[in-house]
Amino acid sequence: MALAQKIQEKTQKALGAHPADAKISKSYFSISFIALLVGGVLGLLQGLNRAGLLELPTWLNYYQVLTGHGLFLVLVFTSFFVVGYFYAALSHNLGGLQPKVRKMVWSAFWLKIMGAVTAVIPIIQGEASVMYTFYPPMAASPVFYIGLVLFVVGIWMAAFGAFIQVANWRKANKGQHLPILSYFATGVFVLLLFSSLFVAIEVFMILPWSLGWVDTINVMLSRTLFWAFGHTLVNIWYLTAVSAWYTIIPKVLGTRRFSDTLTRVVVMLLVILNIPGGFHHQIVDPGITESVKYLHVFMSLAIGFPSLMTAFAMFSIFERSGREKGAKGLFGFFKKLPWGDVRFLAPMIAMIAFIPAGAGGIVQTTNQLNQVVHNSLWVVGHFHLTLGMTVALTFFGVSYWLVPYVSGRVLTKRMNKLGVIQTWIWTIGMTLMSVAMHLVGLLGSPRRTSYSNYFGNETALGWDPYLIFLAVGGTLLIIAVVLQVYNMFHLMFRAPKGDSEFMVEPEAVGGNKTPFWTERWSRIIVLMLIVIAMGYVIPLTDFIFNAPPGSPPFKTW
Repeated sequence: MALAQKIQEKTQKALGAHPADAKISKSYFSISFIALLVGGVLGLLQGLNRAGLLELPTWLNYYQVLTGHGLFLVLVFTSFFVVGYFYAALSHNLGGLQPKVRKMVWSAFWLKIMGAVTAVIPIIQGEASVMYTFYPPMAASPVFYIGLVLFVVGIWMAAFGAFIQVANWRKANKGQHLPILSYFATGVFVLLLFSSLFVAIEVFMILPWSLGWVDTINVMLSRTLFWAFGHTLVNIWYLTAVSAWYTIIPKVLGTRRFSDTLTRVVVMLLVILNIPGGFHHQIVDPGITESVKYLHVFMSLAIGFPSLMTAFAMFSIFERSGREKGAKGLFGFFKKLPWGDVRFLAPMIAMIAFIPAGAGGIVQTTNQLNQVVHNSLWVVGHFHLTLGMTVALTFFGVSYWLVPYVSGRVLTKRMNKLGVIQTWIWTIGMTLMSVAMHLVGLLGSPRRTSYSNYFGNETALGWDPYLIFLAVGGTLLIIAVVLQVYNMFHLMFRAPKGDSEFMVEPEAVGGNKTPFWTERWSRIIVLMLIVIAMGYVIPLTDFIFNAPPGSPPFKTW
């Protein structure tokens, strides 16, 4: 077994990425970083306007910018990166993608492109300024929702392609454990499939309503279906980031993973516990009983257990790596960490940022504290700390070795230095912006609104200094975005050619054997469905059979 694994590793290193599979990942990464650039520019416009420093032209309103910013960064940037990343892993781990799987992931690519373009057109036309959450009773053009349908179908296509690839590998390798990064990929695609079912049902409710075929829509039901997806989507990004922490960081540090069993149990727990919890985004909503809200709050907080397991495992890896390099004292190992290596620095800052980000999430699940911060800029600051720091910086760190790998090029010292500079600019900018958002949110500044001093109101004028810091942070961020996009396309097409290593810690050989029950995905999915039923069957049934009167569509812009 050990000999076969060593031969496979040497063969993969010699051959590099499969050309056809590498093209898939490069294409996904290209769209991801183009979306990052467009979304970043829209974010800068939004931040400058919110600070009162920029008046948008009459043909472009704040809510168009806000909707586009959310679409490009929350959906396009993240989903394209996740698919490109995990399909590179599936190809590397499982002996190359099967021809039919390649066709499926290319179909997914074009469906998602068509969906994104279709959704953007009505935003540009001013017919879909409903923001990322697209809550009824605000109604966009039906074309916007058709674009979302195409995008979701693309996600399903990518998920089923991954399942087929994994199933065929398991059939040909009976009794073996799925390589760990492919194990993470399986968990992520399971969550993407099942959570997107909720938003698909919501969109199919909204479409006939926006077309005028039905007069009203059940607002409570549609909001709930959205957050069953939206809450899980955040944790899908988190699980993707965690996959890099567990598998890539040990490789960069030149050490081994803490525990294969613990790693797989963390994936299982995040899959089983993830989807319920959406009601913690609806704590202030009427029509939901307190008992159901508390149940979802508990389910949201349950994600903290695998997160604490991850924190323990990662600090164990850091300490072991430092001790192996001769570190002394209680915290001496920190000095031995490779802070000058962007492949480590970016994910490390992401992990550090998750400490306050996770604490802020706990605040927002607490009923009394949620009353204070709900619909304030605090929530936006929390979101930028989780997505903008924890997730984005991990993605950036991954890209500095994975983009060269799939491109047949190498990360030079110059590009590594540029990456370090980009990481620090991003970190400073996002810290300034998110801290300012948290503080001004506590002072009552609302989210989702353009700049206003509310006719010179003293309280509103007191927000201005914080909003200036928000704008300064946003300006630094666009510099970091431009630098990141330049670095990525340089690594794709201009960096010196050469063989780059797939930076994933190899599967453990010897030691404690991982129990095979961790491979029983049918049981994991059944447990997940049971937990989903516990959280959603009763309230959704109540919303349907005891439905409120419903609402006609409104256009508020």
